[in-house]
Amino acid sequence: VQLQASGGGLVPPGDSLRLSCLPSRRFFSNNGMGWFRQGPGKEREFVAGISWNGGTTSYLESVKGRFTVSRDNAKNTLSLQMNSLKSEDTAVYYCAAFRRAWASREQSEVQYWGQGTLVTVSS
Repeated sequence: VQLQASGGGLVPPGDSLRLSCLPSRRFFSNNGMGWFRQGPGKEREFVAGISWNGGTTSYLESVKGRFTVSRDNAKNTLSLQMNSLKSEDTAVYYCAAFRRAWASREQSEVQYWGQGTLVTVSS
């Protein structure tokens, strides 16, 4: 099982990026999915999560109103739209599949991790 994340890059503050994650198995349509990140010298933290049918989403407080998590189960794709990026958003972003049908802020609830994609916000 693989979670292929893409879309990272170097952008100036205020810009946007869209991250995508393509699970390798269809069964992810039954699992909550989410994004975590790990900044330089920091612990990995929850960023956003979405339930199996997209009906429930949750966010890290500091990204609310700027980031939007979405999923397309027909295309087996998870996305994270990141707008108004700030330097503190610089991190390696990981997509994750949870053990259950809903997302969780707890890393112990993650069943599979993606390999990460680097987002650098700098002028």
